[in-house]
Amino acid sequence: LRALRRTHAMASRTPSHTQTTDEHHATAAPDASTFAPGLRLLPADVRSDVYRLYHVLRTLDDLVDEDQPQAAERVDAVERWARGEQVDSPETRLLADLSERRTLMPEAFLEFCQALKHDIARSAIETEDDLELYCQRSAGSTGVMLAELLGNSAPEAKAKMATLGRAVQLTNILRDIDEDLSHNRVYIARTTIERFGPPLPGAREELLRDQIARADDLYEQAASVLPLLSRDKRGIGLCAALYREILRQIEREGFGQRSGRAVVPAWRRRLILARYRLRTR
Repeated sequence: LRALRRTHAMASRTPSHTQTTDEHHATAAPDASTFAPGLRLLPADVRSDVYRLYHVLRTLDDLVDEDQPQAAERVDAVERWARGEQVDSPETRLLADLSERRTLMPEAFLEFCQALKHDIARSAIETEDDLELYCQRSAGSTGVMLAELLGNSAPEAKAKMATLGRAVQLTNILRDIDEDLSHNRVYIARTTIERFGPPLPGAREELLRDQIARADDLYEQAASVLPLLSRDKRGIGLCAALYREILRQIEREGFGQRSGRAVVPAWRRRLILARYRLRTR
């Protein structure tokens, strides 16, 4: 999700190491998030549960991202919960409550925890296949979770939501290259760096063109998921449109000529939202 951290795919930084995962924070909307406008379109009866899921995943992600000492223990607790063990942590308490009302796929949570453990270990990503696997674990897994919460009418809905999650994750990686490097994290595959050179400001246009094309292809593959969802077709579509616009912003800014993340201006985001609302009336 990590779409969840990078949606930093998603919200303003939360001091997770000083907060508890309580009911108030768990049901609060991530107003600073790229996903926020789409999430607000969720049906009222499922919105709060999606926020709970978001909060659990985001809290774990922040603990790992901030190198908090309890990160490994909290991730391990969710992993053990997903394996059916009795374990108590702030996150597993929320998940246990959520599982009483909604279908949760343990396999998706196990995948997500694998991505977090990858980040804790700062493991290398050697090939594009390794990057695809990482994107699946970190955000494709979240797409599967959302497909379950929102309901779906066909088996391929989960696979397409996973593809959308991978597209979002790759978008986050491309947006946050410099931020990740400052934390000694590299998510671009080693073989890709060998092919195009290090992803440094002013010297990464060809690398970004290659990776943006890969991300766009994933968005195209996932586009047909919307009719397969039982709920919130508009919200998921809007989230995808807002995230894909980050790729266009990278292009507009010269493919990483300057350091820092590409940020879609607020006026352009409002324009996308207005156009989307007109198309889906």
